[in-house]
Amino acid sequence: MSGVEANFDGLVGMTHHYAGLSTGNEASMNHQGKESNPRKAALQGLMKMKALSDMGLVQGVLPPQQRPNLPALRQLGFSGSDEQVLNKAAQYSPLLLSNLSSASSMWTANAATVSPSADSADQRVHFTVANLNNKLHRSLESTTTSQALKATFPDQNYFVHHDPLPQHADWGDEGAANHNRFCGEYDEAGIQLFVYGRQALQQGMTPKRYPARQTLEASQAIARLHQLEGARTVFAQQNPVAIDSGVFHNDVIAVSNRNVLFYHQQAFLNQQSVLAELREKMVRLGHTLVAIEVPVEQVTIQDAVESYLFNSQLLSQPDGNMMLILPAECRQNHNVSTYLQALIAKGNSPINKLHFFDLRESMRNGGGPACLRLRVVLNEQELAAVNPATLMTPELYQRLTTWVERHYRDSLYASDLADPQLLREVYSALDELTQILKLGSIYEFQN
Repeated sequence: MSGVEANFDGLVGMTHHYAGLSTGNEASMNHQGKESNPRKAALQGLMKMKALSDMGLVQGVLPPQQRPNLPALRQLGFSGSDEQVLNKAAQYSPLLLSNLSSASSMWTANAATVSPSADSADQRVHFTVANLNNKLHRSLESTTTSQALKATFPDQNYFVHHDPLPQHADWGDEGAANHNRFCGEYDEAGIQLFVYGRQALQQGMTPKRYPARQTLEASQAIARLHQLEGARTVFAQQNPVAIDSGVFHNDVIAVSNRNVLFYHQQAFLNQQSVLAELREKMVRLGHTLVAIEVPVEQVTIQDAVESYLFNSQLLSQPDGNMMLILPAECRQNHNVSTYLQALIAKGNSPINKLHFFDLRESMRNGGGPACLRLRVVLNEQELAAVNPATLMTPELYQRLTTWVERHYRDSLYASDLADPQLLREVYSALDELTQILKLGSIYEFQN
């Protein structure tokens, strides 16, 4: 066995709603106030997980967070019974309650940055939970995310769990959505590409319209924590023009797998220098970088943002070729669809298959296939040390599907978040979920 890249997808939470909380994420902002369907959202995500598991890929599940976040509301001074706290918060600010009820933890590409044991000096898998301090609703996720990851990857002989970086804008860290890895076989040493939006400790180019959420300093800190050698890392700045066009994370403009980088012509600042450094460092490891650049003449940045072409999953097939796991929206965009058909028709690309999935509920809130997954490279011993109850099987898929259909609502507006019955439904469902996934007491209401 040469190691695997496991994908751990986040289960969509029961408070999934469209509040437009993510400035810079145009899909999120454009659907503000519309009706959501939490049940459909969760089932769509589970169907993708099962499909990848059925293809022979290692697929895991990460739980949603406890929302509405009553402990945070109490910390802000709202007191009384749970019902009273919700009512007071809703009266004070519906927007605050919406922030503290967000189901955004479903996008586990932002859960953490993960470095495999083949790259780390101590030969263990390193996790650094993202602080996500650019957005209030996401900055509250790190504690539960850390608990969930520790319950999923519990063996300290194989796994190291780091706390989030300091909660300050200079150390803004958005997790694996701004991180790629290049290698031959998964369990061989590789090159890690850290993508940042701005530098905090010195002057540099920055976007003007939307925030640059990831800093160079945060990425450098993670590389130090994960014990990565300088010869095995590349730091690249995201193109500010792309950020201002709605490319809030690198995974909306580029995706990698093994020795392949699939990216847009306008993905990086000083793009040719970035590619040259990647090529040079890959050659030192005995590998050739395969760079598939999508020209702006064929697919504009706006096409990429509207379709989430690059927020696809680029995955290896058993025969060594690669496939793209794409949102259905890529079929609906003429330029993107035309490009993809030509890519496959050429026959000389390592990518030879396309799979489209209906993830519309997630897409309308600004997250495609790659947003929903956290990539974790594991060797045989490490895979055996993962909590087995979190790995997708036909039996687990059926249990989770039944669980969703029993507990989730099929319609939700932001105004429903103050309903105390919804809170009771959430607590009951999450308590059952921790037993299904054997996570222990990871939620505050269970303590």
